[in-house]
Amino acid sequence: MIKGFFDIQFRMDDLTKNGDPLVHLNERVDWEVFRADLETIRKKGRKSAAGRKPFDTMLMFKILVLQSLYNLSDDAVEYQVRDRLSFMRFLGLGIGDRVPDAKTIWLFREQLGEAKLVKRLFKKFDHYLREQGFKARKGQIVDASLVSVPIQRNSREENRQIKEGSKPEGWSEAKSRQKDIHARWSARTHKHAYGYKNHISIDSKHKLIRDYAVTDAAVHDSQVFSELLDDTNSSRDVWADSAYRSESNRNELKQRKYREHLQRKGCRHKMLTEWEKQGNRTRSRIRCRIEHVFGVQAQMAGNLLLRSIGIARAEIKIGLRNLAYNIHRMGTLEPSTA
Repeated sequence: MIKGFFDIQFRMDDLTKNGDPLVHLNERVDWEVFRADLETIRKKGRKSAAGRKPFDTMLMFKILVLQSLYNLSDDAVEYQVRDRLSFMRFLGLGIGDRVPDAKTIWLFREQLGEAKLVKRLFKKFDHYLREQGFKARKGQIVDASLVSVPIQRNSREENRQIKEGSKPEGWSEAKSRQKDIHARWSARTHKHAYGYKNHISIDSKHKLIRDYAVTDAAVHDSQVFSELLDDTNSSRDVWADSAYRSESNRNELKQRKYREHLQRKGCRHKMLTEWEKQGNRTRSRIRCRIEHVFGVQAQMAGNLLLRSIGIARAEIKIGLRNLAYNIHRMGTLEPSTA
């Protein structure tokens, strides 16, 4: 078969007609808002002018966005960038351009973590969203989602020493580097998971994540509540499930002049009244919007299992996932909703 000069362009046009979402993202998002912060990684300077120049920081960052959106490993995202025309177009790469390998991608993500840039980039994009008219409105909703990691096969004595903050006896340096000593089992009664929690706060109108925090899975949801509240929201309404309904949280909401909409929970000796059940149903119509956020993250990424080791790297990957969600969410919102 004879290949035409414009075959690739024709294929690209077909992808666009079929609704390539990455084209829409490039059109809607001003990626340059991230550049100033990303360039701080390169301020150390190179020891020598020899060798190839490093990849553009914006290219590397957009690769991490793709990786977070589709839950790809470093090796998988390298392969997909080489293989998929839609990924290449999103990154501005041609068929003959160099593609960062898995090690380069891993190193760039590590540099983001060392410079503590992930949360700063998240806040920078939130500020950009507000400038585009997507301000936090109609109240806020707080909840947490479990993020699993591979289960550690430790003995009871090793787990006891880990919880005490000491290194288990007999562990070599090589073994210690492969053990996640920060992950914990979830404290939830009916849902067991080993890993971390992604605590988020969203605005009710746009369903954009306005703030987040990462903890181990054993931390109760109510312990990460007040720090996530957004005082800039146009409404003083706060929704959350029954895990957040404590006397201390209700008092704090009252002191900060919030209107609380916290779900009630009955027990064996004190069942909910019909009036309380109706109140829960009414609140659920708003509170369920945060479940849509977790659902989108799970739908796009598939299995949300993290392969990183330690809470520091978990914070990087979960933070990037939350940032990637906001970028994707902005691409789906119409400008008229701002």
